[in-house]
Amino acid sequence: MTRWNRRRSRFLTRRGLLYTLALCMVIQLLGGVGFWILEPRTETLADGLWLAFTTAATVGYGDMVPSTHASRAFAVVVVLLGLTVLSLVTASLAAMFVETEERQIERDLMQELAALRSELREMHSELRQATAKREASR
Repeated sequence: MTRWNRRRSRFLTRRGLLYTLALCMVIQLLGGVGFWILEPRTETLADGLWLAFTTAATVGYGDMVPSTHASRAFAVVVVLLGLTVLSLVTASLAAMFVETEERQIERDLMQELAALRSELREMHSELRQATAKREASR
């Protein structure tokens, strides 16, 4: 992988993680506002945010649950979005770890390639010397 590709990959991986985390926060905020509006039992925005978090994380502590048809339908959307964003965060983190491992493997391979090239040069030199000696002895 060229140096430019490595930089681009690192940039996109880290930027992708930041965008994914920002998307997660936006979804949680919108989910909290949505539950605050749709669910009569949520008295404060904090309650709506808590319900959005427990719903998106599919934890379901039971302290607050959607009670109206509209809030239940909204809960389905929040669960699906929560699972999607969680998958994206997991994929971004995994990509960062894989990229680090990939860079180390590439460095090791380049060192081994340099050693093999050096050894090949030495073998060519020895072969030329042996050929020259053989030609001289004829």
